[in-house]
This record gives sequence, C-alpha cells and structure tokens, in this order.
Amino acid sequence: MGAYPVYAETIGLFGPRRDDFSARYHLTRWGKAKRLAHIVRIVNQFDALKGLTPVKMRLMCEALGPTFVKVGQILSMRSEMLPPAFCDELAKLRADADPMPYDTVIGVLSDEYGRSVDEIFSHIDPKPLGSASLAQVHRATLVTGEDVAVKVQRPGVRETMAQDVSIMRSIARAATRVIGSSQIVDLKGVVEELWDTFQSETDFLVEARNLAAFKRFSEPFRYMDCPTPYPELCTEHVVVMEYVDGISVSHPGQLVAAGYDLKDIGTKLVDNYATQILDAGFFHADPHPGNIIIRGGQIVLIDLGMTGRLDAKTRAVMKEMIFAVAKQDSPALADGLLRFAGAEADPADYPSLLADLDVIVKEYGTVDLADLDIAAFVTSLTQLASRHGIEVPSTVTTVGRALVTLEGLLDEFIPDVNMIEIISKHIATSKAPKDVAKDELKSLGVEGHAALHSLLEAASELNVAARMLTRGQLRTNMELVGSEEPFRMLSDMVNRLTMAMIVVGLFIGSSIVYYAGMKPIIFGIPIVGFMGYIVAFVLGCWIVVDIYLKGRKTKRR
Repeated sequence: MGAYPVYAETIGLFGPRRDDFSARYHLTRWGKAKRLAHIVRIVNQFDALKGLTPVKMRLMCEALGPTFVKVGQILSMRSEMLPPAFCDELAKLRADADPMPYDTVIGVLSDEYGRSVDEIFSHIDPKPLGSASLAQVHRATLVTGEDVAVKVQRPGVRETMAQDVSIMRSIARAATRVIGSSQIVDLKGVVEELWDTFQSETDFLVEARNLAAFKRFSEPFRYMDCPTPYPELCTEHVVVMEYVDGISVSHPGQLVAAGYDLKDIGTKLVDNYATQILDAGFFHADPHPGNIIIRGGQIVLIDLGMTGRLDAKTRAVMKEMIFAVAKQDSPALADGLLRFAGAEADPADYPSLLADLDVIVKEYGTVDLADLDIAAFVTSLTQLASRHGIEVPSTVTTVGRALVTLEGLLDEFIPDVNMIEIISKHIATSKAPKDVAKDELKSLGVEGHAALHSLLEAASELNVAARMLTRGQLRTNMELVGSEEPFRMLSDMVNRLTMAMIVVGLFIGSSIVYYAGMKPIIFGIPIVGFMGYIVAFVLGCWIVVDIYLKGRKTKRR
C-alpha cells in the first residue's frame, strides 16, 4: 500500500471533535448518530442478537453497505475468529450493487472536472460495464478519440465508510478497555485492516498510481499488461484508463475457441504472480476471474484498487518458509515465524511451537503439491501464530487471501495448472546458476571468516584455562538440568544413609561405654550408654517406618 497522511482521530461514538480527520470526511455528531441508528435497525431486522446463520450474516453485511461487505470479506479469511461455515459463506460476498442513474454519473464527472463533460468525452455509454457498492464503470470515448473506461465513485460512499470505520474503531477500543479479551484484540486488527483498505480503495488517485507502477513492472514481460491510466483525468473520485477489449478467464470455452492454450495461460499467470510477490514485492491483491482478461495473447490485469507491497525482509522470510514446508523442516519454519515476531518472540514457548509446527509439516509437507490445500495451510499457520502470540504482518495475510483467490480461479477454470508447484519451481530457478554459485561462494567466505575467528578465540580461551589450571585457579560450575524426582530420591537416600551411620555410631559408642562400666549405672548399664541405646533404637525404627511408608506411596503411583 502507498503512504497516507496520518490523522489524529479523536472521535467519540456519537460525534467528533473538529480535527483534520472529521473535516476531511465531513463527519458530524448528527451524521454519526443517524448512521448508527440505521445500522441498529438493520441488525434488528436480521435478529442478529438472537443468533445468525452463515447466510443471514452474509445478507446482513450486504444490507449494511460497502463497509460491512469489506468486513465480511476480511472475516472470511479469519478462521481463528469464525467457524469454517461462516468463512465459506462470507467468501461469496461481492460488492455488486444496483446501477447509479446515468444523470448521477454525469453530475459526479461535472463536479470533479469543474467543466462540461462534453469538453472531455465525445461519448459515454449510459449502460455501465459494471456496478459495485463503491463505484461504477462506463465505457467512453475521449474527444481525442481514445477508447477508455471511466470509473466513477458513488456520491457520499466515502463519508459513509469513514463513519462506519470510525464507529467500529470506537466500539473496538471501548470493548478492549472493558473486556480485554484476545477475541477483541483480533477484532481491532480487522478494523485497522479495514481502515487501511478504506484509505486506498476510496482514493482513486491511489489506483491511478498503482496502474502506472504495474505498467512499469509489466514492461519486461511481453505476455503481461494492465490498462494505461490517464493521470491528467484522474481525481480522488474518478479514474480514467484504457478500455480493455478481450476475453475474461471466466470463459475458458471462448478462450479455447479463440485458439488459446489454457494451461499456458495459467502457468504464465501463476509464474508472474510469484514474481510480483516474491521478487518485486508489489502485487495485485484481488486476482478474481473478473479482473483477468486475455487480449491479443496478453494477460491483462484490471482493477488495481487493491494491491499489496512486501519489503525485502518479508519476501526473504516467505521464501524460507515455503522451502521449510517442502523439506518438512519444522525448526526452519519456526525461525521464519519468529523473524516476523522479532524481539517480542518468547523463547520459553519454542518447544511448544516446534511441536505444533510438526503437526502442520506432517499434514501439509508430506502431500503431493497437486493435493496441497493452500487455503487450509494458510489458515492453520495463521491460527498457530495467533496461539503463540506471533503477530503475522497484515501484508502476509493479504498474500494468503490473494493466493486463495487465485487458487479458486485455477480450480474452477484452469484445473490442469498446479499453482504451488509453479511457485516452488519459480523460487528454485529465480537465480541463474552463475548467481547461485556467487552467492554460495560469498556465503562460504563469510562463514569461513566467522569460523576462523571463533577458532582463534577458542584457542585463546584454552590457553587462559590451561594457565589457570597450572596455578590451581581453575574452578568449574556445573548445573544438572532434568526432572526433580531423581534428585529428590537421591536426597532421601543420602539422608537415610546419614541417619543409619548415626544409629550405628550410637550403638557402637553405647557398647563401648557399657563395657567400660562408666558411672552412674542404672539396671546394670551406664546411664550414658543406656540413653545412646534408646536414641539409636528410636532412629532405627524411624528409618524402617519411613522406608515402608514411601515404598507404599511409590507403589500407589
């Protein structure tokens, strides 16, 4: 995602203080109260407080509008929060909506450009190419003759979404303070993810920049392209781009009839997608069938309102984790997750983390690539990270959601293409042999340098130790780590042995006193010897009873 200005939101549940945020999105106390009342009415209409079925939850999200459609789409990938049935149903959410009146479209264009639409467009098709809850697209012709697609944002939708997000943020913050549960923390994460999505998707200048960036990325690939934007005609609420006339991948029959090889299309699409994610770190975040068109032998990706960006560290960690799963290497997979967590990782949980990862590796690392369920794998890994307090970056979640969307497209329309196998091969062959050799030599050089210094340091420490040993100054501290039970048993044995030696000593000492005839004497036995015999007898009985009782306790275990 691009960088956005930060606004210090100080809005309460029913109204804002006048700050940059409220001024930018025209939020008022009355507007927020009115929207909240509308939300409550719809929630009551679906009897949400009495419980929701998956279908009722999807229908309620659609009735609540574009913000909640986005919430549902995000929640469909958060199986740690919702049962699988709800996630599957929410995944069906699409932001389709009734078309805007043509006069409304013309009015928005006139307001954005501040002049007559006829000065820019010689013709606009009144029938929309598509109508969503956020915007509507029309085919048009510029006065200069270019065939374009015009995407127009619905009036007021931005302010409505800002109100919804602000209300949800306030509720999530208040709930966190009152309840403080992990579930609420997850809810806050969903709201913040929605906020990031809102900022990018409702500012069409971001989409125009994404189109220009993806156009530059596609230049080295003759088979990959995207619509050319017209920056001078793009505003926050309108984006104008080249019109793409081709065949959607959702119509495989038409593609075959036109002479295309479906497997070739799928292979190139997946390989390029791996390049976007793992090499460029800039990728289309919503690759559903409607956004992929085949034109003149090229794969054209449209609608770049949702994109993702990965930094070099995240890309490197993701590559390592993919290889770790393939090699069934749980420690390497754990190291990848802990690199996401950074300094906050808790080493005390490392054995438990490894044990849980062993289960995932055995379940997913042993199946053939063709049988790997990437959606289930991403879900399992995300849930595991959440249980161990490891915060996976939101960009990684975006990657997982995009890969699941792409996998669904392939399963439905191009089933002969194995996405995971292609991505694995891409990683393995992403460097030329010469570059691999250079990297390997460099790695060996660095490791050899470190090993040499470690060896010299060890020799120096050994010299010091030898000198201290010859002078009688060497001391050794040893700590035995293990179960407490063996040490407790050893302690009991030593105590009994000590007591037995005392008993024996008392008997021998008392006998010597007896034969020596030391006075005073009672019952013909010197008093000192008599007392020694009594103490020795009592201690001996105590040892026997103690052994007997602890023996019975051990048998009961």
